[in-house]
Amino acid sequence: MSNTYGKKLKITVFGQSHSPAIGVTCEGLPAGFEIDMDRLSSFMARRAPGKDPTSTPRREADAPEFVSGLVGNTTCGAPLTALIRNTNTRSADYENLRDCPRPGHADFTANVKYGGHQDVAGGGHFSGRLTAPLCIIGGIALQMLEGMGITVGAHIVRIGKEEGKYLGCTDVSKEDLKLLDTFPVRTFDEEERFRAEIAAAKADGDSVGGMIECAILGLPAGLGDPMFDGMENRIARIVFGIPAVKGVEFGRGMGVASIRGSENNDPFTVKDGKVVTTTNNAGGILGGITNGMPLVFRAAIKPTPSIDKEQDSVSLSEMEPKKLTVKGRHDPCIVPRAVPVMEAAAAIAILDAILCR
Repeated sequence: MSNTYGKKLKITVFGQSHSPAIGVTCEGLPAGFEIDMDRLSSFMARRAPGKDPTSTPRREADAPEFVSGLVGNTTCGAPLTALIRNTNTRSADYENLRDCPRPGHADFTANVKYGGHQDVAGGGHFSGRLTAPLCIIGGIALQMLEGMGITVGAHIVRIGKEEGKYLGCTDVSKEDLKLLDTFPVRTFDEEERFRAEIAAAKADGDSVGGMIECAILGLPAGLGDPMFDGMENRIARIVFGIPAVKGVEFGRGMGVASIRGSENNDPFTVKDGKVVTTTNNAGGILGGITNGMPLVFRAAIKPTPSIDKEQDSVSLSEMEPKKLTVKGRHDPCIVPRAVPVMEAAAAIAILDAILCR
């Protein structure tokens, strides 16, 4: 399985949704950094399940258990390994999925790839549960970046048909991102509109997706490389490792397809002795390299495939059509819990790029 990311900061995620534990090993963390464990716990709690009506009722503490890489709370240069114990599993709910795969889920492709030996309980290694270990390293990376004057923040801009406020690529500030910490659902809009959209889907036995916008401020110009190690590539690779992400765009994104070069080009000027652009359609990246402007990207999250509605599937043993009713506990919308995961992924990609300089 391809479950390793990074060049200098190399992370490997392991475990399954219902295995005794899930975890992560990280090589390349600089030695001598003291982790604020209280802040890390608070960050992990934002992703943890079972704490809001918009999420699955499965409750997990998601408390990291560090088994190597630290002396006290300080990184020591050795590979850092952390575990999260799975304590609230109901594996029997998933046994029928071995023969009857969920539409929209990896059940079928996993069966083909691994010859029926895959772990189906809770989605196994394909589960969004595996984003919890990602948040351990991402939470540490966020603290390291903050010490370098770099701020990462994400928020919800769409839930289903309800669209909210975008930060914009040019004028976003650190104050904007800090303001998000005061909102239970990280959005600059009335969160009740988004909650109502999720509740309506849940009441109908269905699910809903959405869009998350992420901004990275304080990046120096010159970070990244052309072609295959560009900042878009680095960020997109790890973001697409988050289950349910179906699209990523930077800056003006797909909108550049319908405008002219004179509209899309970001004019240069000088401000406070630095070269800046008056607009930021590029989203802070030119030729794969940061230009010193805010790096802004968005990710589209699909609706959760596990829904209460009866769906059309097949019996793999009988090779005949079959109706499927999904059991288990599932999020009617994973977007709110995916916001800290997006921040974690972005922070890991940025820290790795900085260490590669």
